[in-house]
Amino acid sequence: MTTAKPGDVISFEREGSKFEGVVTAIRENSVIVEYGNLNAKGEPLTTIVNHKNYKIKK
Repeated sequence: MTTAKPGDVISFEREGSKFEGVVTAIRENSVIVEYGNLNAKGEPLTTIVNHKNYKIKK
C-alpha cells in the first residue's frame, strides 16, 4: 500500500458518506486531513484517517 504525502488529495468514508480532503500531516498509522466546509470559526474541518481507510486520488 502506498502512503499519502502532505499535499496529496485522498478519498475516504465517514458514517456512510464519501469525502475528499488534502493531507496536512503524516503519522505512523494515519494521516491528518483537511476537508469539507469551514466551521463556525472559519477554519477547515480536519479529521484523522487510518492508512488502511483511504485512497490517494490521481
